[in-house]
Amino acid sequence: MNTSHTEPSQQGPDPSVPHPARYLLSRRAFAGGAAAATGISLLGGWASSTASAASSTKPVPHGFGSVSTAPRLPRAFAHTFKSQFIRANGIRQHAVIGGDGPPLLLVHGWPENWYAWRFLMPALARDFTVIAVDQRGIGLTEKAPDGYDSGTLANDLVALMDALGHERFAVVGHDTGYIISYALAADHRDRVDRLVLAEIPGPPGVGPDAVQPKLFLDEANNNRLWHIPFNRVNDELIVDMVSRSADAYYRYEYTIQGGGTTLPEYAIKYYVKLFTRDRDALRASFGLYRAWDAHLAQNIGRQDEPLTIPVLGIGGANSWANLPGDAMRSIANDVQTVVIPDTGHWVAEQAPEEMLAALSTFLAPYLAAP
Repeated sequence: MNTSHTEPSQQGPDPSVPHPARYLLSRRAFAGGAAAATGISLLGGWASSTASAASSTKPVPHGFGSVSTAPRLPRAFAHTFKSQFIRANGIRQHAVIGGDGPPLLLVHGWPENWYAWRFLMPALARDFTVIAVDQRGIGLTEKAPDGYDSGTLANDLVALMDALGHERFAVVGHDTGYIISYALAADHRDRVDRLVLAEIPGPPGVGPDAVQPKLFLDEANNNRLWHIPFNRVNDELIVDMVSRSADAYYRYEYTIQGGGTTLPEYAIKYYVKLFTRDRDALRASFGLYRAWDAHLAQNIGRQDEPLTIPVLGIGGANSWANLPGDAMRSIANDVQTVVIPDTGHWVAEQAPEEMLAALSTFLAPYLAAP
C-alpha cells in the first residue's frame, strides 16, 4: 500500500472520507440534548457548573503538539476539533475533542500522539464525540515522574472521561494504547461499552509467553520488538543515545513496523520533533516501557476474569495480522478479528478507509443504542 496518503486541502468537507455509519435517526440531535443536559460543549469546552475541585478544563495554548500546529490536517479539521487541557487524576492531560454523539475514546501508540488518528477523526465525528488523548508523558500531557503502569494510565483516562461528563464510552487503542485500553476495560468494567485493540500481539504477560518468556527471537521479530527491552532500560544512557541519533532511531521504527512502507515524511518529522524537543519529553516517553514489570504483574490478576463486552482485534496483514484479536480469546468472551490487507503496523495512518470500515461495523450497535 502506498502510504503517501493524499492530503485533503483545508477547505470544506472531504467527500472522500467514508462515513462510519448511517442511521435514520439523527445522532446529532441526541448528542446535542445530552450535551445540554450535562453542560458539555462538544467542540472543546464544558460548563463550569460541572467542574469539580479535582477536575477542570481550560483552553490549550497554541503550542507545538496542539491542533493549531499540527501539519497537513484533513480539511476543516480545526473547525470540528479543538485542543483542551483537562486536569484529571492529578495531572494535566491534553485531548483533541470534537463531534456529536456517544463518546469514543482514541488511545494512541508509541512513538505517536493524538495526531495518529487524524485521518479517522473527521468521519468519526459525524456520529461520535471523539476524544483523542495524549497519554501521560506524551505530547502536551504532563510529564509526571511516575504513574506509567497500565493501571494508573487507565485511571488517567477514566478521570479524563469523568471530567468530560462521560459515564460509559467505547475505546479504541493502538500499540501501547492496546495495553492501556485493555487495562481500562478490565479495571473499570462498568465504564467501557465496546473495546477495539489494534496492532500488538496481546497484552504483556497474557498467553503462553507469560509462562515461558522468549529471550531470543528470530531476526524478523527481534527487529520489530528490540525497542521494548531497549526502552525499558531505566538509565540516562538511553536518553543520551536516542538524543544523539533521534532521527535515525525513530525512522527505523516507522520503517521496520511499516510492513514494506513507512509514514509520510512530514509525519515523521512531526513525531521526531514532538518526542525530542527536550530531555524531559524524551525521558517521559519511555515511562510506559520502564513500567513493564508492573504491566506483567497487573495483567496476571486481570486475566482471571475475562471481559464480557464485545472486543475487536485489528491487525495489519504485513504486521501482527490476526494476533491482536487471537490474543484476547482467552481473556474475553466475545472477540472479533479484522485483518487489513497490504498494511503494516500504522493502521490508522496507512489504511484509514479500511480501519473506518472495521470500526463502523463493530461500533454500529453502540451507535444505535439509546
